[in-house]
Amino acid sequence: MSMFPIRLPRIATSLLRFMLPAMTCLALSAEAGGGDLPVYVLVAKDGRFMPSSLNVAAGTRFKITVRNEGRDAIEFESAPLRKEKVLAPGAESFVVIAPLKPGTYDFFDEFHPDTGRGRIIVK
Repeated sequence: MSMFPIRLPRIATSLLRFMLPAMTCLALSAEAGGGDLPVYVLVAKDGRFMPSSLNVAAGTRFKITVRNEGRDAIEFESAPLRKEKVLAPGAESFVVIAPLKPGTYDFFDEFHPDTGRGRIIVK
């Protein structure tokens, strides 16, 4: 082990001085913003989503937790929201939705297209 401290090039120390505070601010803002999201839970079972509709406030970012309680794989998909999530039986995951304008946004289960349908109603 050397008794001399490690010497970084001057540009590296300048970058560290700038990047460390910026990265700390980003991490803190991500933590603060992550806990405030309204969370809606969708359960997929027997080819259906429960509930089949979610009512959300316009202009609000939110999270949808999707649980697959069925025996088959499911895929939460929404073309207007540009979201897709495949879940194995027993799996749980989530999608975060950016603030939406008032309207109705459909979603469906790609693996159960006839029965696995729902909508998000934004008011």
